[in-house]
Amino acid sequence: MRDFHKLVIWEKSHQLTLDIYKLTQQFPKEELFGLTSQIRRAISSVPTNIAEGCGRETNKDFAHFLQISIGSACEIEYQLLLAHDLNYITDEDYNRLNDEIVSVRKMIHKYQSGLKSS
Repeated sequence: MRDFHKLVIWEKSHQLTLDIYKLTQQFPKEELFGLTSQIRRAISSVPTNIAEGCGRETNKDFAHFLQISIGSACEIEYQLLLAHDLNYITDEDYNRLNDEIVSVRKMIHKYQSGLKSS
């Protein structure tokens, strides 16, 4: 069993989750059960699935949960774009957070590829 706390991919995705939760506090109240809820669910899915995968016994099972994390990261890429286009977030926040989620997604993919080859 792996300790997810020791994985850089988990640390980065956890920090990004905290950043996005803070950012979405500024979203309009009418979005609370819409985009705010959806973006929070998707971003928290990234570190959650990494942590859950760490509890699995095989690399194949762990890789499956990493794939789910990658899918959630792709979902966040779109949701950030939507929030930006709706003027809920600034250009600066959009660019920073989008760069971060793309970086995390690539890191997870690279880690996942290493699991498959071992």
